[in-house]
Amino acid sequence: QVQLVESGGGLVQAGGSLRLSCATSGFIFSSYDMKWYRQAPGNQREWVATIDRGGKTNYAASVYGRFTISRDNAKNTVDLQMNSLKPEDTAVYYCNVVILLTPLWGQGTQVTVSF
Repeated sequence: QVQLVESGGGLVQAGGSLRLSCATSGFIFSSYDMKWYRQAPGNQREWVATIDRGGKTNYAASVYGRFTISRDNAKNTVDLQMNSLKPEDTAVYYCNVVILLTPLWGQGTQVTVSF
């Protein structure tokens, strides 16, 4: 059974940093691209960052240069380091993997950035 469990969210002032982590199990982690998404109240879920099986990364323009996605294939975890946070980064953050064309999600972790 695939499980994705996010952690590390919280309340931070603008300009601050947070590090999110997603612990995974139930699949061969090293064989899959991993992604982070976020969803703000009233908005659609949006893609934030991807790290592929080889470690190549891609970022949404809104977070480029501020966020860093990384993975640890020994621990089956994917992290999202978020620096220079802005109030518009406030959202629930989800990690994601697509297995057999099926997107799978964790429960999400809330990130709130205050002015």
